[in-house]
Order: sequence, then structure tokens, then C-alpha cells
Amino acid sequence: MDRLAAMSLLIAVAETGNLSAASRRLGIPLSTVHRRIGDLETYLGSRLLHRTTRHTRLTDTGAAYVAACRGILEQVDDAERAVRGEYAVPRGEVVMTAPIVFGRLHVVPLIAEFMARYPDIDIQLLLVDRLVHLMEEHVDIALRIGELADSNMVAMPVGRIGRVCCAAPAYLDRFGRPGHPCELCHHQCIAMGAPNERIAWSFADEGQTLMQPIEPRLSVTTAEGTIAAAEHGSGITQVLSYQIADALDAARLEAVLQPFEPASWPASLIHGGQAPMPQKTRALLDFLKPRLRERLSAGSTGGARKRREPDVHLQ
Repeated sequence: MDRLAAMSLLIAVAETGNLSAASRRLGIPLSTVHRRIGDLETYLGSRLLHRTTRHTRLTDTGAAYVAACRGILEQVDDAERAVRGEYAVPRGEVVMTAPIVFGRLHVVPLIAEFMARYPDIDIQLLLVDRLVHLMEEHVDIALRIGELADSNMVAMPVGRIGRVCCAAPAYLDRFGRPGHPCELCHHQCIAMGAPNERIAWSFADEGQTLMQPIEPRLSVTTAEGTIAAAEHGSGITQVLSYQIADALDAARLEAVLQPFEPASWPASLIHGGQAPMPQKTRALLDFLKPRLRERLSAGSTGGARKRREPDVHLQ
């Protein structure tokens, strides 16, 4: 029995929640999964999983064993990377995740530049709008937007991201520029969301949060769609600052209600704080950090001012 393979299989079962999902993830027959788990339980002389027709969950012994397996496999990975020289020179694969639109606009162009500079480093970029667990999903670096929960990760702030109201200059010349969020009731608004969904945009007024109800003339299910509609003069929309930086620079859109922009969110590069850190990971972090700061600083408006912060180790 290949014990390392059996450990990886058990971890996959634990992460996916059942044997069938683990079978699909690993690309092996379900019968093989059953047999290998059974062989592992026989070898250990202990039951690792509670199995019913609907659910599979770890026993207490299984949970403890999975935790130990993760540590063992990480040590094996470290040993293999050291042998391959990944701690000595920048080479190998780096796995990174980022939100879909942010990744397309800001991370992908930088990754292309990075790969041209480091031909021995391969990148696997996961663009998903969900919270990715770095350790469980074997991800090296994450770009996170928003306040960070306490963890053992290291956070490298790269800027602030705010919410901005904007419209095409031609629309504003025709219908006027609102001076207060309450005046939006007199404007055509473009909202991101499903039809008939109740929508309120967030603002800040004299230090207090102001939620302004919106009756959109146009609802679009994606941010890119609302931005395109705004550029065509269909009305005012509220989107994230990084999504419209190019449109503002090119004067296709104009920001309005800037004194009322709500508090911005931090954008951070997150990594596991591994010591020693592989040179491939350090190279990508060192490359991305100043360039993302420059991009986010260039795209900031009143609610997303340029702000440099030290790296933070989240305890």
C-alpha cells in the first residue's frame, strides 16, 4: 500500500465530504476509493470514516489522523522542493487566487509580465469569487479584498478599494450632477442585481453610514454590464474603484458624489508565512506588491486614498 497516496486520498474525502466527490476530484474509480480507504483502515486497525448511504464523516480518530497527514504531506512537499532547488533559485509552480474581475483587470497583466521575466516559474491562477482556504487547497498566494479574519497568514497591504458612483459625462451634462445621494431619486440609476430586487447604495454622510434606496431604471447581473451601460449614457451606477480606473482616466466616465463615498476596504496579498519561503513565491510577492500598489493608487478616488501600510502577521 502506498501510504502517502492513501493519506492524500483520505484528505480528499475529508475536504469533499464524500467518497464520490473524492473520486471525481482525483480522477480514480469509486471502487478504488472504497478499496484504498478500507486497506488504510485495516492497516491502521481503526475506523477512520462513518459511512451511510447519504453522508460520510470522519471519526474522531480519522480527524486526528487527517490533521497529522496534512503535516506529513507538507513536509514531504518541502523536502521535494528543496531537492529541486526551489529554495535556492526561482523555479517551479506558484498557485495564486484572486477575485474574477480584479484578477482579469490587474493580476493577469502583471502575471504575463512576471512570466516573461522568470521563465522557470509556472503560474496556476485561480480566479474565483469565493474564499479560498490556502492550506487546504494548496494555494501559495491570495489577493483578498476586505477586512481580514484572524489567522496564521501574513498580510501584505497593497491598497484600498472604494465604491464609486459614476456616469458618462454626456449623461451628466444632460441631467445634471447630483450634489447629495438623496438626489439620485431624480436620476436614471443602473444597479447590479436581479430584477425586482430591493437595492440601496451605501454612502457616508458626516461620519454616519447612509443607505440610499435606489429604484433602478436598468438592472444588470454583472458589474461589467453596469459599467458598459453607464459608458453608453444610460445613467448613474455605483461600482468598485478598481473596476472603472481606466474609464475614469479616459474620461468615458466621471465620478460623482465623491464627498459621500463610503469607507474603503483594504486589498492585501496573503501568504502562509512559510520559513524558509521558496524563492519562486518570494519572487512573485516582491514583483506584485509594488505594482499592485501603483495600480490601486492610480485608480483611487476620494473614498480610496493612497495609503502605504506595513506587512501584518495575523495571529
